[in-house]
Amino acid sequence: MPDTAQLTLPVLPLHNGVVFPHMVVTIRVETEEGTAALAATDRSNGQLLLVPRLKGRYAAVGTIADVQADEDGNIVVSGSARARVGAGSVDENGALWVEAERSPEVDIIDAELEELVSEYRAVVSAVLENRGMAGVAERLLSMDNPSRLADLAVYSPDLSLEQKVQLLEALDIRHRLGMLLEWMEEVLADLELRRKVRDEASERIEKSQKDYILRQQLEAIKKELGEEDDVASQYRAKLEKRDLPEKVEEAIAKEVDRLERMSEQSPEHSWIRTWLDTMFDLPWGQASDDRLDLDEAWTVLDADHTGLHDVKERIVEHLAVLKLRRERGLQEDTGRNAGAILLLVGPPGVGKTSLGESVARALGRRFVRVALGGVRDEAEIRGHRRTYVGARPGRVARALTEAGTMNPVFLLDEMDKVGADWRGDPSSALLEVLDPAQNHTFRDNYLEVDLDLSEVLFIATANVLDTIPAPLLDRTEVIRIDGYTDREKVEIARDHLLPRQLRSTGLEPEELEVTEDALTAIVDRYTRESGVRSLERELGKLARKVATEIARADNGSRIEIHESDVKEYLGKPRVWKDEATDRTDVPGVATGLAVTGAGGDVLFIEATTMAGERGLTLTGQLGEVMKESAQIALSYVEAHAEDLGIDGEKTNARFHVHVPAGAIPKDGPSAGVTMLTSLVSLLSGRHVKSTVGMTGEVTLQGKVLPIGGVKQKVLAAHRAGLSEVIVPRRNEHDLDDVPEEVREQMTFHIADTVTDVLDVALS
Repeated sequence: MPDTAQLTLPVLPLHNGVVFPHMVVTIRVETEEGTAALAATDRSNGQLLLVPRLKGRYAAVGTIADVQADEDGNIVVSGSARARVGAGSVDENGALWVEAERSPEVDIIDAELEELVSEYRAVVSAVLENRGMAGVAERLLSMDNPSRLADLAVYSPDLSLEQKVQLLEALDIRHRLGMLLEWMEEVLADLELRRKVRDEASERIEKSQKDYILRQQLEAIKKELGEEDDVASQYRAKLEKRDLPEKVEEAIAKEVDRLERMSEQSPEHSWIRTWLDTMFDLPWGQASDDRLDLDEAWTVLDADHTGLHDVKERIVEHLAVLKLRRERGLQEDTGRNAGAILLLVGPPGVGKTSLGESVARALGRRFVRVALGGVRDEAEIRGHRRTYVGARPGRVARALTEAGTMNPVFLLDEMDKVGADWRGDPSSALLEVLDPAQNHTFRDNYLEVDLDLSEVLFIATANVLDTIPAPLLDRTEVIRIDGYTDREKVEIARDHLLPRQLRSTGLEPEELEVTEDALTAIVDRYTRESGVRSLERELGKLARKVATEIARADNGSRIEIHESDVKEYLGKPRVWKDEATDRTDVPGVATGLAVTGAGGDVLFIEATTMAGERGLTLTGQLGEVMKESAQIALSYVEAHAEDLGIDGEKTNARFHVHVPAGAIPKDGPSAGVTMLTSLVSLLSGRHVKSTVGMTGEVTLQGKVLPIGGVKQKVLAAHRAGLSEVIVPRRNEHDLDDVPEEVREQMTFHIADTVTDVLDVALS
């Protein structure tokens, strides 16, 4: 039969493989189309056309094969030649017959083909050698026929089914070898890259093992020579020199033993070293010597702060207790209750934070400060567990390291601004820190040993108590700093604020003198606050303007500021003492007193009536408690209109109560009597006295109930120029906290009922 003979043969589809010429393959026929093709071989002289079927289509080239059946029911096919697949049809038995054009093999080898064959042999040989199959390469590549040599690629695991079909369809041997050469070069490049990576990894592992063995040998040699100076030995030497608590010493010794057994390449090696360094940095057993001279301590506190008698008295009491215990040999029994936890509560600018430094100086102790504002992660207090990457101790332990002693003055600033979220509740972690019965065994998660905080003097600060959790507040001793009188502000400005501003602006004390009347004018006309922060800003502005004049003159001149000069330097006044007179010049406006986060303040409550359905409108961003107070006040007025001298028909209207300033949220029961007074004033047509301020909660029966913050409210009334204050009967004893100079300038009216309030307030 000629090589290019045209044949008609049944087709056996191949779904999972390719059969090349000169291959002998056993196939199990299980499909209907395969069974039909096999049955048709009786009419094709025992031949089939094996055609790969890929992605739903037949290949353009198949392999002519002779078919024989074996004993197991399979067929053995022997490929003989490639053949182009032509037109076909299906017979009555379901067999597919196609016209097949036999393709001849190339027998002529020219120089170009020989070069391709040689290059292909070299690449395949390199691939097999990379796989450790050099002997196989020698046998496989010894074949002379280029076509049969190329067809051996069907056995390669590196080629996909698609690529093998492309080889079958490549009738031109040069094209076939070109494709194979390109593919095998990619395979060779991938194998060489993997080998390179494997060799480099092996070299690193071998070097690491070699270094470890050499290091162990070096340590053994040093030990024999008595020259042991490894890291573990250095830590042991440190441990012998330090006098540490027994539990701490045991924990450190245990970790040093672990460090010695551990390879330096282990990540835990560096974690243990960091923990050991942290433990040795803590000031175990180190404490400052307290200055127990009570008179000297009081002198230091007086020099740093004007006023604040209660705080100074409490610090001196603490010193007195320490002194007595030591003189009477009771210092060994301190521990659990020796530490004091003071909570300074007051508006901004009254000196709460700076007071901590003064206390430390008075006691002769180190001072550390931790700002709690915005802290939301419990680990900030207790520390992270050592299993976390980047773990470190909490702020308490770090502060002790910073202080260098175990008994510093520890300032916890802005305790009322501690937050809480999914990371934990820092205020709960502070419970153990601030509990005198527990903080002698405070445990940091990172250190995992007990820290004795009983000798630490904790001073916490806060603007308000409302946001501090009750359990935490219960562990502190609250000391209120309600603000300063105008006289105290003048003294603070003269003794502390002005000298500080002179230093910050580069002025010498002899270059600027601010007289007493000028300081009084600044306090009186430019600030209205509980603290002195705004006052210091005004003095800073004054000092900067003076510094500018002196810098321009450059003649060492001296400037003296009198009351008449203040407006020239600071501009027009920003506080008016007669504001209450202007606001209460019509009926329906009453002056109340309130406490805010910034201290005491004056609150003007306005009431009016308007046409419309009977009811009550409230404005001014009032909270639920103030809304209820307004409703109670209106209900009382409606129920007792006749007793109050009010025409009952007038209560049949729509009332509007407004509390300026509308942009500031307000809440609390203290405005009850003020709201009632404004309504009675409106309906009776009587003015509220401009000199009177009032505070108190009102009930439906007209009782006046006590409130808080009396001192702050009275100071606010004094700053606003009021001369009379109405307070509930049960707050009468709180007036003792008001400075004597303010009490002498003001008249206090004690009220049991609404009638008492109205008798004093209405003109």
